[in-house]
Amino acid sequence: MIQKAAAGAADLVFLDLEDSVAPPAKAAARATVASGLKELDWGRKTRAVRVNGPESEWIVDDITHVATEAAGALDVIIVPKVKSPEHVVFVEEILAELDGYPGAGGIGLEVLIEEVEALLAVEQIAKASGRLEALILGSGDLAASQGVRTSMLARFAGDPWQYHRTRIVLAARAAGVEAIDGPYWGAIADVEGYREECLQASILGFSGKWAIHPSQIAPANESFSPSPEELAHARRVLDACREAEAEGRGAIALDGVMVDAVDVRLAEALLERERALVERGARADG
Repeated sequence: MIQKAAAGAADLVFLDLEDSVAPPAKAAARATVASGLKELDWGRKTRAVRVNGPESEWIVDDITHVATEAAGALDVIIVPKVKSPEHVVFVEEILAELDGYPGAGGIGLEVLIEEVEALLAVEQIAKASGRLEALILGSGDLAASQGVRTSMLARFAGDPWQYHRTRIVLAARAAGVEAIDGPYWGAIADVEGYREECLQASILGFSGKWAIHPSQIAPANESFSPSPEELAHARRVLDACREAEAEGRGAIALDGVMVDAVDVRLAEALLERERALVERGARADG
């Protein structure tokens, strides 16, 4: 599975030491993960490991082992079950002690928001560490923490995670980090359902979504990438505003719709996102 992940098309791949590993197998899994990171060709992927949570007995050994044994081949540590900014600081302190180890410095952090305590403190968590790169919605554990009757969700009117997603994306943007949507609860074969959830998250301001199967990677890349129509419109907005500025005009009309400074800001952000995707090679035409 690790070999397939290294050869796949995802932007970031995380190897798991938490939920997918039984307690007696934790130590062996650390060795497998470290060797996979060091020995395989990951191309331009961001290489990550999900460790066990801050309240677990395994987290110190998890971080110490992978950060040293896979030194130079690990970019990000994903921390689950975070409940407070203090949990993030705790992980940062472990990493700070390892920064002097050759190749172990500069590892970033992503945290899963999957406990009700974390959601209520998400703004503080987002600003708890300079290493923090992303907040991730973990709706599965969050459902358990919140007491959601998951078997009845089909009867829920609307999106039960709308508030959670909005809260996370606002906290992430205010802190200058990314917001990542969690896995899709539907069947793996339901690619269109996954695609629609990607699109909804993208509209809300998320930067990406977890994929748990290779068939989900292409729909995610498509959904979170600006469309040709969006890019063409953004370029027209900038051209029209530059022309108006040269003529001493402020707000203008484009296709019968008022365009002003906020539209310039949105257009520039969209084009910057496209430039970043092209540089990373995530666009087929890049």
